[in-house]
This record gives sequence, C-alpha cells and structure tokens, in this order.
Amino acid sequence: MSEIVHEKKKDRKIARVALVLALLVASCLLVYAVDLLLRPKYMGEVTEGVLTAEYYESKGRHQVLFVGDCEVYENFSTVQLWREFGINSFIRGGAQQLVWQSYYLLEDALRYETPDVVVFNVLSLMYNEPQNEAYNRMALDGMRWSASKWNAIKASMCEGESMIEYIFPLLRYHSRWNELTSDDFKYWFTKDTVSFNGYYLRTEIMPAGAMPPPKPLADPKFGDYAMAYLDLMTQLCKEKGIKLVLIKSPSLYPHWYEEWDAQMVEYAKENDLLYINMLDIAEDEIGIDYSLDTYDAGLHMNVTGAEKCSSYLGKILVEKYGIKSAKDDPDLSEYWSEVEQRYDTAKNINNL
Repeated sequence: MSEIVHEKKKDRKIARVALVLALLVASCLLVYAVDLLLRPKYMGEVTEGVLTAEYYESKGRHQVLFVGDCEVYENFSTVQLWREFGINSFIRGGAQQLVWQSYYLLEDALRYETPDVVVFNVLSLMYNEPQNEAYNRMALDGMRWSASKWNAIKASMCEGESMIEYIFPLLRYHSRWNELTSDDFKYWFTKDTVSFNGYYLRTEIMPAGAMPPPKPLADPKFGDYAMAYLDLMTQLCKEKGIKLVLIKSPSLYPHWYEEWDAQMVEYAKENDLLYINMLDIAEDEIGIDYSLDTYDAGLHMNVTGAEKCSSYLGKILVEKYGIKSAKDDPDLSEYWSEVEQRYDTAKNINNL
C-alpha cells in the first residue's frame, strides 16, 4: 500500500514539474510572439530594414559580395550581373551603412562562405562616429546573433542606446502598442522579399539637377576610426584570399571631394587594391545618362542606371579577376530564374 502511495506522490510531483515547464515554455513563446509583433516590419515605405536578414535566405556561394551604403544596394543590379556574366552576387548594404557595420556584415558572411571578390563603396568613410539609432537598427537587427553582431552593435551604438535593448528588442519597442497597423499583423511572422539578392530596384525617373555647392572641409582627412575599419576589411580579405575592390559609385550627392578621392587612390596603391571612381567615367565609359538613369535627381541610380553600372563592373570582374559563369549550376539557375521573374515583373510595373 505504501508503495502505491509513494508512486502517486511521485506522479503528482512529475505532473507539477511538467506543468511548470509547460507554463514556462508557453510564457516564453508568448513573449517572443509579442516581441515579433511590436518590432518594426519595414514593409511600408521604408523597406530597407529587411535587407540585412534577406542575405540568409539567398542561394549558393556568392562569387562577389558587395558591402556598403545605399550607393551599392541601389546602384548595382545583381540580376544584371547574373544575366550578362553568370555571376552569383549579393549586396550586403543598408541605409547609411557605416564602414564598421560593413566590416562586421562581411565578417558575418564569411562564417557561411568565402567569395572571390568583395566590393566596398567608400562614401561611408566620411563618417567617423556613430550617427543614428534608426539606421543602426535597420542594419543590425536583421543580423543573426554571433560575435560579429555583438561587436557591430558595440561599435555602432549612439548615446542613449544599450546592448540589452538589442538583445531583447521588446525592451526597445514595447511602447509601439499604439502605433500598430494592419501591416504589423500581416507581417507578424513572415515578410515579403524586398530585394533581388540585396539590390533595391527603383523604376522612377527624376533627372539630375543642380546640386548644392559643397561645403568646405574642416579636415580633408578621413577619420582614424573609419580608416581603422577599412584596414581591418583589407586585412580580412587578404587573410581569406579575397580580392577587395574599392569603388565610388556614380551618385552625385553627397559631394565626393578631390581630397577624399586622392586618399583612396593612395590607399589603393599602398595596399595593392583596385579603386574605381565611377563619377569620373559615369557618362563617357559607363554610359550613365543623368536625365534618365536616376530616380531622385542624381542621388541614386534607377534600374537602368544600376544595370549600366553592373555591366561595367561585371566586365572588370570577369577580365581582371577571372570570375567564371555559374550558369551551369542547375540549382543556381533555377534560383535565379525565379529572381529574374520577380525582377522583370517589378520593372514592367512602370513599363521600363
């Protein structure tokens, strides 16, 4: 009889433990669901906040990775690189993406693959300190957790930001209850694919006009902090046997100063790197028509401008670095066929 009582007590104890564990798991799932609901979805007008996470859904080893700000993710068409040269590429870019963010996004990507070439747009060297929490969030929230993400956050935080709010986004976004829209519920657990392997397609046309006169530079030298991360990127690529290409895309604003350009020329020479200032050759060699190939008066390229930039760069990637076509890979070809269909549909919306 005592053995039966003992067994019943044991069963009740196990049941209580199981109930506590079930309640704990349910509570964690509820908190996680609420966290996802309150985070910004970036599915409206500002969609750049989803670009970082889309990298993890891409297919195959990328022969070429781009890192940088809007001057890469809006100015180069990954689809054009595939169509014309068979190059499997991805753009790990974001709005006002700072050089240290580009470095850690590259470091993060190298956990999964080793590209043949990395292309870095140098405009972000103009910033030598953290700038804006909103842009930090768009660049970093979509990163998978790793030492790279931790270090990227530490390097990027502005005054008033805290690491704990990046670890637990609910602490940052808990007050969004009264800002929720139907999109927050529609994209609660899944989001639409916004980019084409990191390329953010725009079809509008707004001809370039007169730009504001450039302000005098207080100090023409790039800051030590920014340059230190360019050094780290250069060293990382050398260690991994990756060719690093520095570019200044043909965007007309912000102004690209001659003093900045001279520093890039010298840096490339010292480190045996290729540096291409596309501003100098935009019209004559690349074929950019600033009355047709920009959607915002010369700040960024539209899809026709991005395709021209990609055709020009793709030829260099093939001829100088020997990048081979990957179109004989059936899985990649199938993947890119789907990307191309989405791309053509997006282009045809405005009959481009």
